[in-house]
Amino acid sequence: MKRVTLFAGHYGSGKTNIAVNYALKLRETHERVLIADLDIVNPYFRTKDSLDELTRAGVRLISSEYANSNVDLPALPTEMYAITDDTSSMAVVDIGGDDRGAYALGRYQPAILEENDYDMLFVCNMYRPLTTTPEDTIQVLREIEAACGIPFTGIVNNSNLGEQTAPEDVLASLPYADQIAWETGLSVRFTSVRADLVPALTGKVETLFPLTLQKKYY
Repeated sequence: MKRVTLFAGHYGSGKTNIAVNYALKLRETHERVLIADLDIVNPYFRTKDSLDELTRAGVRLISSEYANSNVDLPALPTEMYAITDDTSSMAVVDIGGDDRGAYALGRYQPAILEENDYDMLFVCNMYRPLTTTPEDTIQVLREIEAACGIPFTGIVNNSNLGEQTAPEDVLASLPYADQIAWETGLSVRFTSVRADLVPALTGKVETLFPLTLQKKYY
């Protein structure tokens, strides 16, 4: 497991929800965990929505002071440098949607690459309008890589239809995720699903990641 885990993807892929759940999961086995909200594109659905849950679990949250306010400024606090400077902590990073959001990662890119202890995970959802095919999804992936200068190291299949998601919807997305993995040479690290769907999918999907804290992040 790498010290820094970065989640990026298309708008609405569900990366924020995954990042929060991933940080909470890390806290079960690591003393020091931080989660950084690097999304300066969409101020309305943020990791800060889960501040209470993260605080109770002992996860440190770093986000813009303007998160969850009616002030939309593309500003990040200097505290964000803890992503690379605080090497005693496991760091989870929620990156803004598409290539526009990935530009914010640029200032931290040299230190992340120098430490070389990171995973850059691409979150995909075949049920979002602009990523319904592997070809379109890979285009988004490449645009994000070009914007931030950090190559992806793996894929997270988060294909879902929100509260209407059934086990069959998850199973139908597996060939899609596998095709992306095959064409990019990356592996599917896990498939994330609502926790209540896990029993029906156990044994049918490799490496399930249950989303125990489910909020409406878009």
